[in-house]
Amino acid sequence: TMSAGIGHGGAGRSAYLAYLVPGLLLMTVGSTTIGSAISVSNDMTEGIIARFRTMAIHRPSVIIGHVVGGVLQAVTSVVLVGAIGVAIGFRSTGATVLDWLAAFGLLVLFALALTWIAVGMGLVSPSAEAAGNNAMPLIFLPLISSAFVPVHAMPGWFQPVAKYQPFTPAIETLRGLLLGTPIGHNGWLAVAWCLGLTALGYVWAMATFNRDPK
Repeated sequence: TMSAGIGHGGAGRSAYLAYLVPGLLLMTVGSTTIGSAISVSNDMTEGIIARFRTMAIHRPSVIIGHVVGGVLQAVTSVVLVGAIGVAIGFRSTGATVLDWLAAFGLLVLFALALTWIAVGMGLVSPSAEAAGNNAMPLIFLPLISSAFVPVHAMPGWFQPVAKYQPFTPAIETLRGLLLGTPIGHNGWLAVAWCLGLTALGYVWAMATFNRDPK
């Protein structure tokens, strides 16, 4: 049923699995980075950050540490989900070594972008519960992207919602790299989204963290 919009008359199990896995990998990145928002919020509300502020350390190093840890967690989660995908039948067909390297680079860049956004959400949240709720778009957006069905198979009024968001071009780019299919303009759109979100998250997080506590 889910694969009805792929090809003519739908796709078989292996074809739909090949379509589905790249989207699940990026969904994994989005869901994993929520932990960064909760972790940062905990640090801000439990007093450890106040102690760090009095120590002779590079002030942004605390936040940068959260980001590095968040990216590593996201990459580890992607590797585990990817291994499960391979175990149930996913195969990367037509992809070269350069395509694999580009796919890995895209996943890391996407994880970096979403982690900075998640850290910003954690810094402005009054509690860990609020941080988790504020970061819910990182889980919700992939559900209305091209992760499960192609954009052209969606209702016409809904297609712009799925098309004009960061997950869809990133998923289409990753799908093209892993399956050896053309990525068109999705490649530079995905990179532009990643760079824009990274810059936004960095400026937001640093400005919030460097603000003197009230």
